[in-house]
Amino acid sequence: MAQEKVKERYEDSWLYRIRHSAAHIMAQAVLEMFPNGKIAIGPPIEDGFYYDFDLPRPLTPEDLEKIEQRMREIIRGDYPFIKKVVTAEEARQIFRDQPYKLELIDGLEAGGMDEDGNPLTEKPEISIYAHDKFVDLCRGPHVERTGQINPEAIKLLNVAGAYWRGDERRPMLQRIYGTAWETPEQLQQYLWKLEEAKKRDHRKLGRDLDLFSINPDVGAGLILWHPKGGMIRHLAEQYCKEEHLKHGYVPVYTPHIGRSTLWEISGHLHWYRENMYPAMQVENEEYLLKPMNCPFHIMVYKSQIRSYRDLPIRMAEWGTVYRYERSGVLHGLLRVRGFTQDDAHIFCRPDQMPQEIDNTLQFCLHILRRFGMANFHAYLSTRDPEKFAGQVEDWDKATAALRQALERAGLDYDIDEGGAAFYGPKIDLKMIDALGREWQLSTIQFDFNLPERFELEYIGEDGQPHRPLMIHRALLGSMERFMGVLIEHYAGAFPVWLAPVQAVLIPIADRHLPYAREVAEKLRAQGLRVEVDERPERMNAKIRDAQLQKVPYMLVVGDKEAADGKVALRLRNGENPGPMPLETFIARAQQDIAEGA
Repeated sequence: MAQEKVKERYEDSWLYRIRHSAAHIMAQAVLEMFPNGKIAIGPPIEDGFYYDFDLPRPLTPEDLEKIEQRMREIIRGDYPFIKKVVTAEEARQIFRDQPYKLELIDGLEAGGMDEDGNPLTEKPEISIYAHDKFVDLCRGPHVERTGQINPEAIKLLNVAGAYWRGDERRPMLQRIYGTAWETPEQLQQYLWKLEEAKKRDHRKLGRDLDLFSINPDVGAGLILWHPKGGMIRHLAEQYCKEEHLKHGYVPVYTPHIGRSTLWEISGHLHWYRENMYPAMQVENEEYLLKPMNCPFHIMVYKSQIRSYRDLPIRMAEWGTVYRYERSGVLHGLLRVRGFTQDDAHIFCRPDQMPQEIDNTLQFCLHILRRFGMANFHAYLSTRDPEKFAGQVEDWDKATAALRQALERAGLDYDIDEGGAAFYGPKIDLKMIDALGREWQLSTIQFDFNLPERFELEYIGEDGQPHRPLMIHRALLGSMERFMGVLIEHYAGAFPVWLAPVQAVLIPIADRHLPYAREVAEKLRAQGLRVEVDERPERMNAKIRDAQLQKVPYMLVVGDKEAADGKVALRLRNGENPGPMPLETFIARAQQDIAEGA
């Protein structure tokens, strides 16, 4: 039975206040250690907080221990947090020796950015928060007193470099990451999860398993897929493409660039220009790399007159898009500059819309479950009454259809009231992994804006033109991000059907190589992906290396196996089923593949 609840904004939570206040307390401790240090920004983030500093020397692990100890002393001092609204000139006087704060004050006064450097839509008040001897430019909120933070539930985690404002042309600062919780038990649970997450880090596993790389000569945020990673991606795409055809989608292919006039019509040049790469001049015309596939699919729709009988039309493309991201926010496969979306757009009549939403969500769950993902949480984003395109009635019907689809699927979901983009309500589907982490995957999004901008039509049963509904949907999100999630979800030990190498033949001695090669050919003939380890290494070393590479099956062959036509099976988890006829192993492998094991 689905459960609906209104999502509490993190910014409204007590934990947010704790972490925000902990960031200020940390900044105080750092400035006490480095009186001439310069402070930048220090916001709460998911699971913790950070603060950026310009300091005379690099911080050491010993420094973090001292800072953390001083934080506990400040917490136990039980100092009140006091807010004061000030003028820009008063703020400049208070922070006259803090150049990064002065830049933020200029932004606040101009109405361009907040205290954390984020863009603003309207000019805010300027406020400061003070506790003990420390003052910071801040809008809050905070706990009432430092003593409301549990001193045994805070931990400084690490130091990293961070460019001021995420711009590599600006100064490099030292960013201290920390975490804070309500109880020491919550802290210890989080620290355990952090250690487990390190073992699953897709960037480390990507190197160790030779799946992908990022080369500085190619460019930041641009992925090079190696053969093993390429095989996993190929298998995932192949499965998904076949399933799309079975579910009534038609494949389309579109260019990587488009004329600037296309992006003017779509509105991307106005609303999204800062995330697009600079224009290319070609024969006195401007072309831009596409940040999205939608306008191209719309042009396919518009290429002919559409009848109500033609709808719904479900167009699907594995389309590669390019979006400019500052280098400071790039992160392995999860945040990149060029990525391929399993993008589809559904054009339908209003009476078809509820069934299309229902089918899309069910299809989404069907796909994700094939990849071994079973635990989901959904988020339904609804209309902001102050900012939306289209008609209220259309929004209400679309939102109701999304809600009913979630209910029929039996998914628990949070409602993000007013959290939808201006062009339509949406469902975000997140997968919860073994560590309890949520990974954003699927999106099902209405769009009441682009059909108007492009004047989409179909001829209705009455012979008159009507506006179709348009639904964006990406089930995996992007192949790059999905691959990153897959790597971490399985810690690199992919199910047999996705494993780039499913079996390794390990001959005990050189004289067993001919039999190993013969077995490998028979397995390849059955569609299995097989390698023969012909290195002059000891058998145990070969087994260990295959386990480190997380190969599902290790097939050891020696005199007895060669004489009997068998293989000695070992599994990557350490189990040792032992010798068996080759046909028995093939049947077992094929069953594991069919079952997604």
